[in-house]
Formats: sequence, C-alpha cells, structure tokens
Amino acid sequence: MTLRSTLTLLALLAISPVAAFASGPGEPQQPTIAIIIDDMGHNRYEGERLAKLDQPLTLAFLPYRRHTVPLAKLAHAQSKEIMLHAPMANTRNFGLGPGGLTPDMDETTITTTLRRALQSIPFVSGVNNHMGSLLTQQLEPMDWVMKELDRYPVYFVDSRTIANSIAGSVADAYNIPSLTRDVFLDHEQTEEFVDKQFKLLIQTAREKGTAIGIGHPHKVTVDYLEKHLPMLDEQGIAIATVSGLWAMRNGNREMFAEGEKQAIRPAYARSN
Repeated sequence: MTLRSTLTLLALLAISPVAAFASGPGEPQQPTIAIIIDDMGHNRYEGERLAKLDQPLTLAFLPYRRHTVPLAKLAHAQSKEIMLHAPMANTRNFGLGPGGLTPDMDETTITTTLRRALQSIPFVSGVNNHMGSLLTQQLEPMDWVMKELDRYPVYFVDSRTIANSIAGSVADAYNIPSLTRDVFLDHEQTEEFVDKQFKLLIQTAREKGTAIGIGHPHKVTVDYLEKHLPMLDEQGIAIATVSGLWAMRNGNREMFAEGEKQAIRPAYARSN
C-alpha cells in the first residue's frame, strides 16, 4: 500500500459516524432534494423526456453507450447537471461494460480507464459509482480513483450500493466535494413502490434539511417524476442539482476556485 493510502486509512479511522452524516451550518431552511438519474445513455426516448423536464435534475451517464453523448449535450442545453456514472466491480459479478473498474487493475489502468471515461462525457460536473458493491469497499482502488478525481473540478457521490462502502470517506480524505445517496427510488419498478420511496425522500429532506435520491430511466419512474415534481412547491419542498445541494450545505460557497483544478479534455470516443 502506498504512503497516501496509509494516510487515507488513518483519515478514515478518524471520521466518527456522527460527523460523517451531520448537516453543516449552511443547511437550507427549506427542505431540499436532489434527484440523480443513473444509467443514462441506453434509452434515448426516456432520456430525452428526462432532459426536457423543467426541474433541475442531475443525470448520470454511463460511458461509451450509444446515446450518451447526444443525450448529455441535450441535457446540458436544458440546464441539467451531468455526471459520469462510473462502472465499478460488484459482489455478484454482473458485467460492467466498457469503462469498468475492477480489483485486478493496477493503478495505471484504473487511472487511465477513469480518465478516458471522464473525457467521454460532455459537460461532466461529477461522478458516482455504477454498481460497485465490491470495489467501493476496497481502500487501494478507491484511493487511486480519488487521486485521479482530485485533479479535476468534479464532485463525487457515493451511490452506497453496499453499507460498507468507503468511497465517500476516501473522497472526503482527498477534500473532494462529496455527498452520499439517501434513497433509491425504483429498485422495484411499480408506481406504488416509486411513490413510497419518493415520499421517503421527502420525509428524509424534512428531517435532515436535504436528501439525495437515485432513480433510473425506467418508464414508470419518468412518468412518476413528470407528474409529481411540479407538485413539490405546494409541499414546501425545493429541488436542486447535486452541486446546488452541496452549496446549500456549505454556506453557498463555490466548490472550486478558478484555475484550482485541471480542466477535463473532451474526447468523445465510443469506447476505450
């Protein structure tokens, strides 16, 4: 293990459970949610519907998928926030597709794969993990991931696909702006289940001040959001992009000073 990995581990051990989830002094008075839609890039029709919704959603794109580049450009034009949905190894051996990060990779391979994936997503502002229940538990590959992300003006959201994930804590150790998913909206694809989870997201925001939900471009999810997002105002709930929510938690300060980070060089290739 590298010296930086050792220091990172010590930093993780110093984080108390309370501190990890405590709200900062800049929490907004109005309960605020952010909604991330994962797995963007496969489904053009539902992707276009999401891009054209009025509310400030955050859309997380898989790298090198058929519709990733045109949908990301459309979404950006519609004032949506764009993320890389970085495929990471999982405990059930599900395939990752192109751009996947696995435990058998060395530092150079992880760094190069992640860098190319970032370059393949237009207007990328942040990163979250696609699957990752295996990789996000492992310190050394997470250290390599965050070491690379630390070069760029991007935030990280731990999708928290497993309770033992250390991804968010390693991001914190690198002082990368980071947040953690609170609620999955649609791992059961029925309107009743999405409604239950959406109400849980709102309840969490009322209790904590802010909350992050993750959904997917399923028809049932898009139908639900199209109907229910316009009703948030009358419920006293605000919706923000992920970076907007982070700013609310951090005294409305900018994530990065101008020139502080290296710009991502676009390279919209189909595969790596």
